[in-house]
Amino acid sequence: MKILNLYAGIGGNRKLWGIEHNITAVEYDEQIASIYADFFPSDMVIVSDAHVYLLEHYKEFDFIWASPPCPTHSNARFWSSKGGMYDVEYPDMKLYQEIIFLNKFFKGKYCVENVKPYYDPLVPAQEVGRHLFWANFIIPRIDTKSNYIFNGEDKKRVEKMLGFDLSKYNIRDKTKILRNCVHPEIGLAIMERALNIYKSENVEQSDMFADLQIP
Repeated sequence: MKILNLYAGIGGNRKLWGIEHNITAVEYDEQIASIYADFFPSDMVIVSDAHVYLLEHYKEFDFIWASPPCPTHSNARFWSSKGGMYDVEYPDMKLYQEIIFLNKFFKGKYCVENVKPYYDPLVPAQEVGRHLFWANFIIPRIDTKSNYIFNGEDKKRVEKMLGFDLSKYNIRDKTKILRNCVHPEIGLAIMERALNIYKSENVEQSDMFADLQIP
Protein backbone atom coordinates (compact mmCIF):
# COMPACT_ATOMS: atom_id res chain seq x y z
CA MET A 1 0.00 0.00 0.00
CA LYS A 2 1.26 3.49 -0.87
CA ILE A 3 0.94 5.75 2.17
CA LEU A 4 1.31 9.51 2.46
CA ASN A 5 2.16 10.72 5.97
CA LEU A 6 1.62 14.48 6.12
CA TYR A 7 2.94 16.79 8.86
CA ALA A 8 4.99 13.77 9.85
CA GLY A 9 6.86 15.18 12.86
CA ILE A 10 9.12 12.49 14.29
CA GLY A 11 6.60 9.80 13.35
CA GLY A 12 4.46 8.98 16.39
CA ASN A 13 1.55 7.69 14.32
CA ARG A 14 3.92 5.87 11.96
CA LYS A 15 6.01 4.17 14.67
CA LEU A 16 4.42 0.68 14.40
CA TRP A 17 3.59 0.61 10.69
CA GLY A 18 6.55 -1.62 9.81
CA ILE A 19 8.55 -1.51 6.57
CA GLU A 20 6.33 -3.45 4.17
CA HIS A 21 4.56 -0.34 2.87
CA ASN A 22 5.71 2.36 0.49
CA ILE A 23 5.62 5.41 2.76
CA THR A 24 6.24 9.04 1.85
CA ALA A 25 6.56 11.45 4.79
CA VAL A 26 6.27 15.22 4.42
CA GLU A 27 7.58 17.52 7.15
CA TYR A 28 8.24 21.27 6.88
CA ASP A 29 10.91 21.53 9.61
CA GLU A 30 14.19 20.24 8.19
CA GLN A 31 15.67 19.28 11.57
CA ILE A 32 12.59 17.32 12.63
CA ALA A 33 12.46 15.70 9.19
CA SER A 34 16.05 14.51 9.67
CA ILE A 35 15.10 12.90 13.00
CA TYR A 36 12.16 11.15 11.30
CA ALA A 37 14.55 9.89 8.61
CA ASP A 38 16.84 8.45 11.32
CA PHE A 39 13.94 6.54 12.88
CA PHE A 40 12.43 5.39 9.57
CA PRO A 41 15.21 5.04 6.98
CA SER A 42 13.02 3.04 4.58
CA ASP A 43 10.59 5.96 4.14
CA MET A 44 10.94 8.69 1.55
CA VAL A 45 11.18 11.92 3.56
CA ILE A 46 10.36 15.20 1.84
CA VAL A 47 10.97 18.60 3.41
CA SER A 48 8.08 20.62 2.08
CA ASP A 49 4.75 22.29 2.83
CA ALA A 50 2.39 19.36 3.48
CA HIS A 51 -0.70 21.40 2.59
CA VAL A 52 0.67 22.13 -0.89
CA TYR A 53 2.09 18.63 -1.33
CA LEU A 54 -1.31 17.06 -0.65
CA LEU A 55 -2.99 19.02 -3.43
CA GLU A 56 -0.27 18.18 -5.93
CA HIS A 57 0.22 14.48 -5.15
CA TYR A 58 -2.92 13.02 -3.52
CA LYS A 59 -3.73 10.82 -6.53
CA GLU A 60 -0.50 8.85 -6.06
CA PHE A 61 -1.51 7.19 -2.77
CA ASP A 62 -3.86 4.56 -1.34
CA PHE A 63 -3.95 5.89 2.25
CA ILE A 64 -3.32 9.42 3.48
CA TRP A 65 -2.69 10.46 7.07
CA ALA A 66 -2.59 14.17 7.95
CA SER A 67 -1.89 15.81 11.31
CA PRO A 68 -2.12 19.56 10.58
CA PRO A 69 -0.77 22.01 13.18
CA CYS A 70 -3.07 22.15 16.19
CA PRO A 71 -2.13 25.21 18.36
CA THR A 72 -4.75 27.55 16.89
CA HIS A 73 -7.48 24.97 17.61
CA SER A 74 -6.27 23.84 21.03
CA ASN A 75 -8.47 24.34 24.08
CA ALA A 76 -5.37 24.85 26.22
CA ARG A 77 -3.99 27.48 23.85
CA PHE A 78 -7.39 29.23 23.79
CA TRP A 79 -7.52 29.63 27.57
CA SER A 80 -3.86 30.65 27.67
CA SER A 81 -4.61 33.32 25.06
CA LYS A 82 -7.51 34.62 27.14
CA GLY A 83 -5.09 34.85 30.05
CA GLY A 84 -2.61 36.86 28.02
CA MET A 85 0.07 34.16 27.62
CA TYR A 86 -0.35 34.10 23.81
CA ASP A 87 -1.65 36.48 21.19
CA VAL A 88 -5.22 35.83 20.09
CA GLU A 89 -5.29 34.46 16.54
CA TYR A 90 -7.63 33.00 13.95
CA PRO A 91 -8.05 29.21 13.84
CA ASP A 92 -6.02 27.82 10.94
CA MET A 93 -8.66 26.73 8.42
CA LYS A 94 -6.21 24.53 6.50
CA LEU A 95 -7.44 21.75 8.78
CA TYR A 96 -10.96 21.94 7.36
CA GLN A 97 -9.73 22.61 3.83
CA GLU A 98 -7.94 19.26 3.91
CA ILE A 99 -10.85 17.38 5.48
CA ILE A 100 -13.29 18.66 2.84
CA PHE A 101 -10.82 18.15 0.01
CA LEU A 102 -10.02 14.54 0.94
CA ASN A 103 -13.68 13.71 1.50
CA LYS A 104 -14.70 14.97 -1.92
CA PHE A 105 -11.72 14.23 -4.16
CA PHE A 106 -9.59 11.42 -2.71
CA LYS A 107 -10.48 7.90 -3.86
CA GLY A 108 -8.52 6.02 -1.19
CA LYS A 109 -8.78 5.95 2.60
CA TYR A 110 -7.78 8.96 4.66
CA CYS A 111 -7.44 10.03 8.28
CA VAL A 112 -6.98 13.60 9.51
CA GLU A 113 -5.98 14.02 13.15
CA ASN A 114 -6.11 17.03 15.45
CA VAL A 115 -6.69 18.02 19.06
CA LYS A 116 -10.08 18.55 20.63
CA PRO A 117 -10.75 22.22 19.81
CA TYR A 118 -12.08 24.99 22.01
CA TYR A 119 -15.12 25.24 19.73
CA ASP A 120 -17.62 22.73 18.33
CA PRO A 121 -15.92 21.06 15.33
CA LEU A 122 -17.13 22.50 12.03
CA VAL A 123 -17.15 19.00 10.53
CA PRO A 124 -18.32 16.04 12.68
CA ALA A 125 -15.40 13.97 13.95
CA GLN A 126 -14.63 10.69 15.67
CA GLU A 127 -13.02 10.92 19.11
CA VAL A 128 -10.27 8.71 20.52
CA GLY A 129 -8.39 9.72 23.67
CA ARG A 130 -7.24 13.33 23.45
CA HIS A 131 -7.64 13.45 19.67
CA LEU A 132 -10.33 14.01 17.07
CA PHE A 133 -10.18 12.09 13.80
CA TRP A 134 -11.87 12.76 10.49
CA ALA A 135 -11.86 9.71 8.22
CA ASN A 136 -13.89 7.96 5.53
CA PHE A 137 -14.03 4.80 7.64
CA ILE A 138 -14.83 3.96 11.26
CA ILE A 139 -11.89 4.65 13.58
CA PRO A 140 -11.33 1.72 15.96
CA ARG A 141 -11.69 2.28 19.69
CA ILE A 142 -8.42 1.55 21.42
CA ASP A 143 -7.47 1.93 25.06
CA THR A 144 -3.94 3.32 25.36
CA LYS A 145 -1.99 5.64 27.59
CA SER A 146 -2.49 8.33 24.96
CA ASN A 147 -4.20 10.68 27.39
CA TYR A 148 -0.92 11.73 29.01
CA ILE A 149 -0.74 15.43 29.75
CA PHE A 150 2.56 17.27 29.88
CA ASN A 151 1.74 19.17 33.05
CA GLY A 152 4.63 17.97 35.17
CA GLU A 153 4.89 14.76 33.12
CA ASP A 154 8.39 13.28 33.10
CA LYS A 155 9.74 13.66 29.55
CA LYS A 156 11.92 10.55 29.79
CA ARG A 157 8.95 8.45 30.81
CA VAL A 158 6.92 9.75 27.88
CA GLU A 159 9.83 9.08 25.52
CA LYS A 160 9.88 5.49 26.73
CA MET A 161 6.09 5.16 26.45
CA LEU A 162 6.12 6.43 22.85
CA GLY A 163 9.26 4.51 21.92
CA PHE A 164 11.42 7.51 20.98
CA ASP A 165 14.81 8.42 22.44
CA LEU A 166 15.65 12.02 21.60
CA SER A 167 18.69 12.27 23.88
CA LYS A 168 21.25 12.40 21.05
CA TYR A 169 19.51 15.21 19.20
CA ASN A 170 20.42 18.85 19.83
CA ILE A 171 16.97 20.28 19.27
CA ARG A 172 14.94 22.72 21.31
CA ASP A 173 11.57 22.04 22.90
CA LYS A 174 11.65 18.25 22.87
CA THR A 175 8.57 18.29 25.08
CA LYS A 176 6.59 19.99 22.31
CA ILE A 177 7.83 17.46 19.76
CA LEU A 178 6.68 14.59 21.97
CA ARG A 179 3.37 16.30 22.72
CA ASN A 180 2.67 16.43 18.99
CA CYS A 181 3.02 12.66 18.67
CA VAL A 182 -0.03 10.47 18.20
CA HIS A 183 0.35 7.38 20.36
CA PRO A 184 1.88 4.65 18.13
CA GLU A 185 -0.79 2.10 19.11
CA ILE A 186 -3.53 4.44 17.88
CA GLY A 187 -1.60 5.04 14.67
CA LEU A 188 -1.25 1.29 14.15
CA ALA A 189 -4.91 0.52 14.85
CA ILE A 190 -6.06 3.16 12.36
CA MET A 191 -3.63 2.11 9.65
CA GLU A 192 -4.57 -1.57 10.05
CA ARG A 193 -8.28 -0.70 9.75
CA ALA A 194 -7.58 1.26 6.56
CA LEU A 195 -5.38 -1.57 5.22
CA ASN A 196 -8.03 -4.22 5.89
CA ILE A 197 -10.64 -2.13 4.07
CA TYR A 198 -8.21 -1.55 1.19
CA LYS A 199 -7.51 -5.28 0.86
CA SER A 200 -11.21 -6.14 1.12
CA GLU A 201 -12.15 -3.67 -1.59
CA ASN A 202 -9.42 -5.00 -3.87
CA VAL A 203 -10.63 -8.58 -3.37
CA GLU A 204 -14.22 -7.57 -4.10
CA GLN A 205 -13.12 -5.75 -7.23
CA SER A 206 -11.07 -8.76 -8.35
CA ASP A 207 -14.03 -11.08 -7.76
CA MET A 208 -16.27 -8.75 -9.75
CA PHE A 209 -14.01 -8.93 -12.79
CA ALA A 210 -13.60 -12.69 -12.36
CA ASP A 211 -17.35 -13.07 -12.76
CA LEU A 212 -17.36 -11.29 -16.11
CA GLN A 213 -17.84 -13.59 -19.06
CA ILE A 214 -15.50 -12.43 -21.81
CA PRO A 215 -16.31 -14.03 -25.16
